[in-house]
Amino acid sequence: MDTSSKNKEIIKEFITMVFHNHDLGNLDGIMRDDYIQHNADVPQGKKGFIEFFEKCFEGVPDFRYTLKKIVGDGDIVMTFSTTTGTHSGEWIGQPGTGNKLEFDVVDIFRLQDGLIAEHWDVADTYLLFKQIGRI
Repeated sequence: MDTSSKNKEIIKEFITMVFHNHDLGNLDGIMRDDYIQHNADVPQGKKGFIEFFEKCFEGVPDFRYTLKKIVGDGDIVMTFSTTTGTHSGEWIGQPGTGNKLEFDVVDIFRLQDGLIAEHWDVADTYLLFKQIGRI
Protein backbone atom coordinates (compact mmCIF):
# COMPACT_ATOMS: atom_id res chain seq x y z
CA MET A 1 0.00 0.00 0.00
CA ASP A 2 1.43 3.42 -0.93
CA THR A 3 1.83 6.34 1.49
CA SER A 4 -1.29 8.17 0.29
CA SER A 5 -3.46 5.07 0.77
CA LYS A 6 -1.99 4.36 4.22
CA ASN A 7 -2.58 7.94 5.32
CA LYS A 8 -6.18 7.88 4.08
CA GLU A 9 -6.78 4.73 6.15
CA ILE A 10 -5.31 6.45 9.24
CA ILE A 11 -7.68 9.40 8.77
CA LYS A 12 -10.67 7.08 8.29
CA GLU A 13 -9.71 5.29 11.54
CA PHE A 14 -9.39 8.69 13.27
CA ILE A 15 -12.83 9.80 12.02
CA THR A 16 -14.47 6.60 13.24
CA MET A 17 -12.72 6.67 16.61
CA VAL A 18 -13.25 10.35 17.40
CA PHE A 19 -16.19 11.66 15.42
CA HIS A 20 -18.37 8.54 15.40
CA ASN A 21 -17.44 6.80 18.68
CA HIS A 22 -16.43 9.96 20.59
CA ASP A 23 -13.35 8.09 21.82
CA LEU A 24 -10.63 10.57 22.80
CA GLY A 25 -8.69 8.14 24.98
CA ASN A 26 -6.79 6.34 22.24
CA LEU A 27 -5.17 9.17 20.31
CA ASP A 28 -1.59 8.25 21.26
CA GLY A 29 -1.27 5.88 18.31
CA ILE A 30 -2.82 8.26 15.81
CA MET A 31 -1.89 11.89 16.73
CA ARG A 32 1.37 13.58 17.66
CA ASP A 33 1.59 15.27 21.07
CA ASP A 34 2.76 18.47 19.35
CA TYR A 35 -0.15 18.40 16.88
CA ILE A 36 -0.49 21.78 15.15
CA GLN A 37 -4.00 23.20 14.84
CA HIS A 38 -4.79 26.00 12.37
CA ASN A 39 -8.23 26.78 13.82
CA ALA A 40 -8.26 29.57 16.43
CA ASP A 41 -11.18 27.91 18.30
CA VAL A 42 -9.13 24.78 19.04
CA PRO A 43 -6.09 24.92 21.38
CA GLN A 44 -2.74 23.58 20.20
CA GLY A 45 -1.43 20.07 20.72
CA LYS A 46 -3.13 16.75 21.26
CA LYS A 47 -4.16 17.95 24.73
CA GLY A 48 -5.88 21.01 23.23
CA PHE A 49 -7.68 18.85 20.67
CA ILE A 50 -8.97 16.57 23.45
CA GLU A 51 -10.14 19.52 25.59
CA PHE A 52 -12.02 21.07 22.66
CA PHE A 53 -13.79 17.88 21.62
CA GLU A 54 -14.66 16.85 25.18
CA LYS A 55 -16.61 20.13 25.39
CA CYS A 56 -17.99 19.63 21.90
CA PHE A 57 -19.33 16.15 22.69
CA GLU A 58 -20.89 17.45 25.94
CA GLY A 59 -22.62 20.28 24.07
CA VAL A 60 -23.51 18.18 21.02
CA PRO A 61 -23.81 14.62 22.35
CA ASP A 62 -25.05 13.21 19.03
CA PHE A 63 -22.21 14.89 17.06
CA ARG A 64 -21.67 13.02 13.79
CA TYR A 65 -19.24 13.53 10.90
CA THR A 66 -20.42 12.03 7.63
CA LEU A 67 -17.49 11.55 5.27
CA LYS A 68 -18.42 12.33 1.66
CA LYS A 69 -15.00 12.44 -0.02
CA ILE A 70 -11.41 11.66 0.95
CA VAL A 71 -8.33 12.45 -1.16
CA GLY A 72 -4.73 11.61 -0.30
CA ASP A 73 -1.54 12.99 -1.78
CA GLY A 74 1.58 11.81 0.05
CA ASP A 75 1.55 13.23 3.58
CA ILE A 76 -1.64 15.30 2.97
CA VAL A 77 -5.18 13.94 3.31
CA MET A 78 -8.23 16.09 2.56
CA THR A 79 -11.79 15.25 3.51
CA PHE A 80 -15.17 16.74 2.71
CA SER A 81 -17.90 15.99 5.22
CA THR A 82 -21.19 17.07 6.71
CA THR A 83 -21.34 17.52 10.46
CA THR A 84 -24.68 16.99 12.21
CA GLY A 85 -25.95 16.93 15.76
CA THR A 86 -28.16 18.62 18.32
CA HIS A 87 -26.90 21.67 20.21
CA SER A 88 -28.03 20.41 23.64
CA GLY A 89 -25.46 22.11 25.89
CA GLU A 90 -22.86 24.85 25.90
CA TRP A 91 -20.46 24.77 22.96
CA ILE A 92 -18.11 27.41 21.55
CA GLY A 93 -19.39 29.92 24.04
CA GLN A 94 -23.08 29.44 23.33
CA PRO A 95 -25.58 27.83 25.72
CA GLY A 96 -27.55 24.89 24.35
CA THR A 97 -30.39 25.83 22.02
CA GLY A 98 -31.84 22.42 21.21
CA ASN A 99 -31.31 23.31 17.54
CA LYS A 100 -30.35 20.71 14.98
CA LEU A 101 -26.97 21.34 13.39
CA GLU A 102 -25.96 20.52 9.84
CA PHE A 103 -22.98 22.15 8.13
CA ASP A 104 -20.24 21.19 5.71
CA VAL A 105 -16.52 21.04 6.50
CA VAL A 106 -13.34 20.52 4.50
CA ASP A 107 -10.49 19.19 6.65
CA ILE A 108 -6.85 19.03 5.58
CA PHE A 109 -4.52 16.80 7.58
CA ARG A 110 -0.74 16.47 7.35
CA LEU A 111 0.66 13.19 8.59
CA GLN A 112 4.19 12.53 9.75
CA ASP A 113 5.55 9.06 10.46
CA GLY A 114 2.02 7.63 10.44
CA LEU A 115 0.63 10.17 12.94
CA ILE A 116 -1.58 13.22 12.44
CA ALA A 117 0.79 16.17 12.78
CA GLU A 118 -1.17 19.19 11.52
CA HIS A 119 -4.71 20.24 10.62
CA TRP A 120 -6.50 23.01 8.73
CA ASP A 121 -10.23 23.32 8.16
CA VAL A 122 -12.73 25.33 6.18
CA ALA A 123 -16.23 25.11 7.60
CA ASP A 124 -19.54 26.75 6.81
CA THR A 125 -19.29 28.71 10.08
CA TYR A 126 -21.96 31.19 9.00
CA LEU A 127 -24.50 28.38 8.95
CA LEU A 128 -23.10 26.80 12.15
CA PHE A 129 -23.12 30.10 14.07
CA LYS A 130 -26.65 30.85 12.83
CA GLN A 131 -27.81 27.40 13.99
CA ILE A 132 -26.34 27.83 17.51
CA GLY A 133 -27.61 31.40 17.87
CA ARG A 134 -24.21 33.09 17.75
CA ILE A 135 -25.42 35.31 14.89
